[in-house]
Parts: sequence; C-alpha cells; structure tokens
Amino acid sequence: MRIRSDSFGHREPIPAEFAMGAPGGFGGNRNPHLAWDEVPAGTRAFVLLCIDPDAPTDGALVADAGTPIPVEHPRGDFVHWVVADLPADLREIAAGSCSDGISAGGKPAGADAGGVRGLNDYTGWFAGDAAMGGQYFGYDGPYPPAHDLREHRYFFRLFALDVAGLGLPPGFTAGDAFRAMHGHVLAEAALYGTYTLNR
Repeated sequence: MRIRSDSFGHREPIPAEFAMGAPGGFGGNRNPHLAWDEVPAGTRAFVLLCIDPDAPTDGALVADAGTPIPVEHPRGDFVHWVVADLPADLREIAAGSCSDGISAGGKPAGADAGGVRGLNDYTGWFAGDAAMGGQYFGYDGPYPPAHDLREHRYFFRLFALDVAGLGLPPGFTAGDAFRAMHGHVLAEAALYGTYTLNR
C-alpha cells in the first residue's frame, strides 16, 4: 500500500496553509490532500492518523518562550488527527475537505471522509484555556513552539483493516484506535512532512 499527498512532498516542508500555527499567528489549518493505492485484498476499512513524534515533553519549557528548546530535549507523540472506519473503497481525501480554518474550542464530533472523527491532542493542550479549551475532534495541524530548535515531523499513517468497523466509543483517542486495531491490520502506509516556526 502506498500513500502520497499533492499538498507536500514526502520529507518536505508542510505549507502553513495546512498548519494551525504560522509565523505571527494562526495558519490556515486545512487538512492536506492524501491519496493511496495498492490496497490489499480483503480490506474492509481504514484508519488514518497524523502524529508528531517530536513534541517536547516538558510543558514548563514549552511555556518559557525566552528559552530555546534544545534539539536533544526528550520528545513524545502529539496526535493531530485520528479517523476510524473510513470506507474500504475510499482512495483520496481532498485538501480542506475535513478542516478549513481554526475552530476555537475544537471541531465537533462527526465524520471525516466517511469515517468517524476521534479526539486529537489539542484537547489536552488547551484544557483550562478560557478562549481555546474544548474537545478537539478531527484534524488540527502543526503548531510547534517557535522557540523549539528541532524541526518537527508529521507522520500521516494509513492502516488497512480486515474489519468494517472498530466499535470505538464517542470521544475515542488514537490510543483507543491502536488497541482496537490490534490483530486486524492488513497493511500500513505512511509519509511525513516537516514543519517549524523557528526561522
């Protein structure tokens, strides 16, 4: 199985149009175009995730904009998108079709490209923020700290499954999807783009 994007090249920079954060403020926060082929026989559904594995792990350091975050600082995953139960015949998601702009408080639960939206990690990041707090479903793009010296990578991972639905609860997370997928993955395809505000 192969996956590609017309919005950015593999291992190439993601345009600010598809990011939540941009120099001086917010980006376009549109979901990028994605397309895939060479799907294995027996595929009954897909799961799609976007994960940044380069997120700083120290919230105090992130909050201290005056201190650069070193490249070698410990990193963890930050989930930007999780969609389950995408139809087996789906082969493309158009740019901007699932997210187009910032939704303060998050987009509602619902469907992306015929699949079920899960919660992304902005839900936790903005918790307690009077202006931005809420449940963030669907896609919300890159917004790495401007004082982070590491360029972040954003992996778009597509899983072909041998079941038509995972039976996930409302407000499910990427972790829930990974656990439910266990033993049902026929194939995975991935690509990543890069993004930084430290320029």
